[in-house]
Amino acid sequence: MRLTAALLLLTMPLAMAQDVLAPAKIPNLPALGDTERQDLSPLMERKLGEEIMHDIRRNNDFLDDAPILEYLNNFGNALVAARPGARGESNFDYYFFAVRDPQLNAFALPGGFIAVHSALLLAAQTESELASVLGHEIGHVAQRHIARSIGQQKQDALIPLAAIILAVLASKAGGDAAIGVFSAGQGLAIQRQLNFGRDAEREADRIGFQIMGAAGYDTSGMVAFFQRMQIATRNYSDRVPAYLQSHPLTTERIADIQARIREQPYKQRLDSLDFHLVRARARVLQDLTSQGLAEAQTFFELQLQQPGRQQVAAAQYGLAFVALKRENYALAQQWLDKSHATMRKLPPPGTLGVAPAPEGEIIYVFTGLEIKLAQPDKAALQQQALADAEAAHLVYPLSRGIAHQYGEAMIAAGQLERAAAYLRDQVQLYRDDPDAYDLLAQAYAKQGKQALQHIALAESYVLQGGVLSALDQLSYARKAPDATFYDQAVIDARERELQARRREEMGDKFKKDLVKP
Repeated sequence: MRLTAALLLLTMPLAMAQDVLAPAKIPNLPALGDTERQDLSPLMERKLGEEIMHDIRRNNDFLDDAPILEYLNNFGNALVAARPGARGESNFDYYFFAVRDPQLNAFALPGGFIAVHSALLLAAQTESELASVLGHEIGHVAQRHIARSIGQQKQDALIPLAAIILAVLASKAGGDAAIGVFSAGQGLAIQRQLNFGRDAEREADRIGFQIMGAAGYDTSGMVAFFQRMQIATRNYSDRVPAYLQSHPLTTERIADIQARIREQPYKQRLDSLDFHLVRARARVLQDLTSQGLAEAQTFFELQLQQPGRQQVAAAQYGLAFVALKRENYALAQQWLDKSHATMRKLPPPGTLGVAPAPEGEIIYVFTGLEIKLAQPDKAALQQQALADAEAAHLVYPLSRGIAHQYGEAMIAAGQLERAAAYLRDQVQLYRDDPDAYDLLAQAYAKQGKQALQHIALAESYVLQGGVLSALDQLSYARKAPDATFYDQAVIDARERELQARRREEMGDKFKKDLVKP
């Protein structure tokens, strides 16, 4: 319903849409934490970001891949930690994610959510270049550019942002929904919404530059990558709607960054193996069609000829991931073992800058478990997967991907009571983890516990923004033959809470309808 309402807003006449969506000019940027002149409260800003994320998570182009998400969040939050005050007075928790898209782009949502297109992740040749993009987007969030660009009477103008982003993702496949969004001049309206203006862009550049330097990255990576983006934008600008070019790269901005670099001492930063392995995964996940997998295989075969252990290991890993997606599990394991062995070889005498063996280990472990868990018909392999997952969980207790695989391995090995107990603990520790609730529902389903299965699914839907679907699951749970008196009490309490939330959302919608121009 949020998406439907957003699409209805987009059908307004162009003049009206511009009036609602046009951001206020930002001639003077306040210091971090200056909220007196900001019209959108930090709480509302975060809420809007979460609402948009609910819609993005349900889109097929959201890259819900544990190694990619963990890498981006570890990398991005390390950049945030490098600059005191980057979280601002509102103390936002940053969340970094990737979307499947063939165009170079990244964008910040209200409240600390930052997205990277898969093509941009592949185009970044070094971690310093990736740091320049994420640092720039962190600058937008830290300075609350979106919040300050919207007047107090125009808070609803952020709502169509979810529909626009989803329509951009959907446009690659065509369809009436995407065409409807692109029509009636919405391109200009959203361009004005997303383009923060030259002052804001310069400010984001300055903060991103400072973050890179504080985190120890090579600041020249910002110029190198921005120049590459400028060339790429020039190459496809005739075929792309204007609002996709949300970060106009001017010669003046690039020259300003170059001037700042000359004042800084040169720093060399070696890339981690994780960076190369994650890019290999992203290349495969960007296009899972037969042609896409064939193109990825060709790319990795050419990469095998490049010098450098990291490049060779990443190519071998990429071939393992391609084989996994083709369900050729024996070949996938062979290439994974080769990649692992490549990084464990002793370097030639006198070689500098070689990554240590433990680097990238968690991704190797995760992928090894992926291969085993993809073969549920082999009981012995599932028992081995359980042992491996248990050991990995002890070594990497904070990894959500490994934690999920541990639960999945217990279910696959038939240890359902143990799995349910473990997953109950997980959803208590990580209450905003829908995947853990989904696995818990699987464990209950295999045990024949229908009421508990539907209750767990309801919580998963709530976390994904599907309140109506959650209420449906609670209704199924109420009717389940094994629902106990205690279960009924839990269902009653949760239904009342969700129905109250639903009435509040509908009340807010009606209020917004009344004040529409």
